Amino acid sequence: MRLLFIGNSLTQRNDLPGLLTSMAAASDPPREVVTERVVVNGASLRLHWNAGTALELIRQGSWDAVVLQEQSTLPIKNRKRYHENVRLFHEAIQASSARTLLYHTWARRNAPETQDDLDAAVAEIAGELEAQVLPVGRAWRRVLEGGTGPDLYDKDGSHPSPAGTYLAACVLYATLFERSPEGLLAPPTVPITPDGALSLQRAAWAAVNDLGDRS
Repeated sequence: MRLLFIGNSLTQRNDLPGLLTSMAAASDPPREVVTERVVVNGASLRLHWNAGTALELIRQGSWDAVVLQEQSTLPIKNRKRYHENVRLFHEAIQASSARTLLYHTWARRNAPETQDDLDAAVAEIAGELEAQVLPVGRAWRRVLEGGTGPDLYDKDGSHPSPAGTYLAACVLYATLFERSPEGLLAPPTVPITPDGALSLQRAAWAAVNDLGDRS
């Protein structure tokens, strides 16, 4: 499976694409995931569109799917602009015969009440375009509401900790392969206990299944 990631530091921090590749290779049976990324710290999808690098890579083709990760607060502050940005890329992705995957991110630690708006913004454009959602934000909420999982946030309360990136990778794995990530051990770069890893695996699978039930 060939994936192109377009986003910013939420994708780059702790190497989400690389973590997904490692998890897929360690699964039974092993699965090969080849990734490329276009990431700029703090970037919106519109910045990537205007820069042209991501669009050129999309047009080169050969991707199974393209992951679109928007600047984290834009869908909340300006839903219309977020939707415009996704539409621009979606048209190009369709023309290249790939799938559009919307990276549904999480609310910042100090503003958990914004998660509902973020959920709605992603769901609305996904429904319009029939794009697939990577429900990381929904899995994140499950862990936070449970109150016993590993800390998902880095010190800044915005970026993911290694555990947060591992949760995102579990969601991507579950979505792409339509199977539970349960049993896929976290690599040494993710300092969590086996029980902690299991709680994230189960939260990821539940979020993916819950999204399927809503569609």
